[in-house]
Amino acid sequence: MPIETRVTKILNIVHPVILGGMTGVGTPELAAAVSNAGGLGIFAIHNAGDPENGREWIRRTMRLTSKPFGVNLTILPSMGSPPPYEEYAKVIIEEGVKVVETAGSNPKKWIKLFKNSGIVTIHKCVAIRHALSAERLGVDIISLDGFECAGHPGEEDIGNFVLQAKGAKVLTQPFVCSGGVGDGRQIAAALALGADGVNCGTRFCATQECNWPDSFKKRMLEADERDTVLMLRQLKNTCRVFRNDVSKEVEKIESEKGEDFDFMDVAHLVNGKRGREAERNGDADGGIWSAGQVVGLIDSIPTCQDLMNLMMAQAEDTILHRLNSMVKLHTSSKL
Repeated sequence: MPIETRVTKILNIVHPVILGGMTGVGTPELAAAVSNAGGLGIFAIHNAGDPENGREWIRRTMRLTSKPFGVNLTILPSMGSPPPYEEYAKVIIEEGVKVVETAGSNPKKWIKLFKNSGIVTIHKCVAIRHALSAERLGVDIISLDGFECAGHPGEEDIGNFVLQAKGAKVLTQPFVCSGGVGDGRQIAAALALGADGVNCGTRFCATQECNWPDSFKKRMLEADERDTVLMLRQLKNTCRVFRNDVSKEVEKIESEKGEDFDFMDVAHLVNGKRGREAERNGDADGGIWSAGQVVGLIDSIPTCQDLMNLMMAQAEDTILHRLNSMVKLHTSSKL
């Protein structure tokens, strides 16, 4: 019995589940697997390396699935020359992508560009004030990212139990709960809090279709909810990553340096090239890799289809049986 929400209607998907657009691990194969399972698969176009490879990634995804999918465009500070964002956006439009997820800096320029091309826009926000700004810019769907999320949780430190409920009070556009989601009970909870769906990243990394090496996935199975590190807090550029030898070293350096901490103190540890090399070598302690607190809920490496089936069955059971059984109808007694 599918769960229908504003988000499933807008995106024309079966289940209210979106795959987050993730750096490194987001590929056409993973995105297509999530879309084929009834959700909305998304890959980050900068993972392709350059705009023309991004074009091929879009076409590859179209060959792998006939279902809706999206492309992520993330605008973030870079250690060198910034990626060619305008060229990436041009490719997205030219290739007929129907859904774009934006993240990072002010999305005003990009939302206008994509909306003018008839593309559904999703914008990732870590604070209500950012979500309200995105609404004013005309975004179709908000992704409200709680403090539990992997990658960049912002500097607000607001968990989803408050963030989603506040979103329900003040937002008019549909929003999805992002950060820490890994099972169907949480989907039901997100819907109860006012969200119209969920955004999952880390949980789908622990699937058979994900291109992470088995050593990474094994570490996720062994981890609990404490096995992430918040690094670069001193620089107001907080990142949540998996707790391994490298992230623990970054954490140690940042703590010891205190207010004197500078990015160059750890640049050699956190650069993306080192992380990608660790992935290629299957070295789970060789570089930084993003993971949310949901690692504490991961206990299997299923296919995306099996994971989707399980999560949605849990969500439906929670709503129809557990929650429904708690509501007692009171009838007035007859005198």
